[in-house]
Amino acid sequence: MIMRIIFSLAAALLVATPALAGGNDWVPPVTDAVVQKECGACHMAFQPAFLPARSWDRMMNELDKHFDEDASLPADKAKIIRDYMTANAGDVVTKGRARKYMQWVNPGATPQRITANPDFERKHRFADKVWQDPKVVTKSNCPACHMGADRGLYDDD
Repeated sequence: MIMRIIFSLAAALLVATPALAGGNDWVPPVTDAVVQKECGACHMAFQPAFLPARSWDRMMNELDKHFDEDASLPADKAKIIRDYMTANAGDVVTKGRARKYMQWVNPGATPQRITANPDFERKHRFADKVWQDPKVVTKSNCPACHMGADRGLYDDD
């Protein structure tokens, strides 16, 4: 009887552990100060786990035309960001939401928009009025709906 209770408690703890860490809607948060400062100056510093390393590499090669903006950086800062993003990319870190996102990325593809991923699109099928809300404006404004986005938490806020 006691063994059954212990087994049940252990099983419950194993099931609860992912939920405590954000479960399937968790991605490792950005911990690099340069990434937070430089990328976060214009938008939320997106977690690298949402794109494969080759996508981050391409993005860093094209900072002069970063989504129609010139986001060029000094070489030393660009290297820090590139190294961090590629080392923590979704095809390298495979836990939580990153695993789901990467299964939708075609091998060899270099997607540039996290919001174009079919997993994102499936979970964000909202009426146009949601995207037109002045607090939201764009699909890439994750913190508008996910209060813990900067910490890698994307549960349904």
